[in-house]
This record gives sequence, C-alpha cells and structure tokens, in this order.
Amino acid sequence: MWKRGVIEFIGTFAMVFVGCGSVALNRSSLEISLAFGLIVGLMIVSLGRFSGAHINPAVSIAFWRRGDLSTKDTVSHVIGQLCGGALAGLVLEGAGPTVRNTSWTGLIAIEIGITFLLMASILFIIRRTDKWIPIAVVVGATVAVLAFIFGGYTGASMNPARTFGPNLFSGDATLIPIYWLTTTLGACLAVWLEALIPSKTEQP
Repeated sequence: MWKRGVIEFIGTFAMVFVGCGSVALNRSSLEISLAFGLIVGLMIVSLGRFSGAHINPAVSIAFWRRGDLSTKDTVSHVIGQLCGGALAGLVLEGAGPTVRNTSWTGLIAIEIGITFLLMASILFIIRRTDKWIPIAVVVGATVAVLAFIFGGYTGASMNPARTFGPNLFSGDATLIPIYWLTTTLGACLAVWLEALIPSKTEQP
C-alpha cells in the first residue's frame, strides 16, 4: 500500500518541481506548458509500472470511482501526491501557484472542463494499449496543450496536488478547495461518461 504512495510522492514532487520551477525561472508560456507535459510523460514512463503514475489526486479518485483502485491504495496515492506537491512547493518557496485571471464561473468551468479532457485522454489511451510509452505521449501532450491554452486563465491546474503545494506556500491557500473540487469533479465526469460507452467486448 505505502510503497505506491512513496512512488506517487516522488512522481508528484518531480512534476510540481519541474513545472512550477519553470515558472520560477520566468520561462515563456510555451516553455512552461512543455515543461509540465514533458515531466508528466517522463514520470509515466519511469513510474507507471509501479503505481500507474497518476501523480494527481483527481485521477486517482477517478480510478477509484471506476473500480480500478482500492480504497487503501487511493488513500496512499492521495497522501503521497499531496506530500510530494507540498514538498515541491516548500522547496520552490511557493513559486508558480495557480491563480484566477478570469471570473469565478470561468475558473470553475475551465478547471472542470480541462480536467475532464485530461481524464478522457487517459481513458481513451488505456482502453487501446497498456504500453507506457504511448500512454505517456498522449497524456503528456494533453497536459501541455491544455496548459498552454488555459494557463493564462486559471493556471490550468487539472491537479489538486499541483495547486496544493505552491498555493500553500505562496499565501493563496484559499483557492485550494475550489481547485480540489473542480478538478476532481471533472475527472469523475469523464469516468461517468465512459461508463455509458459500450466496450469492445459488449454486444449491441
């Protein structure tokens, strides 16, 4: 159980440290988006076979809702992910927090929508292959594209742990619950929609 949590801790720390570290270095929006996408892909290839490399509480909760992750493993994942995000936020001294540069309605709609698209991309690829390289390419590319398009509005979190660490240490902690709820809802909506789509083994 806790071995998976440790792996998720490592992966989430690396994701937040590299992604938000690129923000701390004042890189361009494109470079920041690519940093997030590349580190997510790298963590999936490196750690996927050990824990699934969710590195995202919303994704782990959605997989729990789907029936793919036990309650104990989900708790282990989420604790590891939050601790990894918190340590990265501490090391970076709160650099790269998610911020609201749109209306509250816009923030809620965007974070639900982009996390839905992220989870949908994960479900799409894992229904077609169990190879980690194509999974990493699809998911990493999805993160990069969504971060580039929507980062200027909400920080394009898609991930409670990505918001948790930087915002906790930057003084913007009041936004954490909103990002937690919206991203988790978006991921679970994707699982709900997938359940309505017949699998290849089901007969019409």
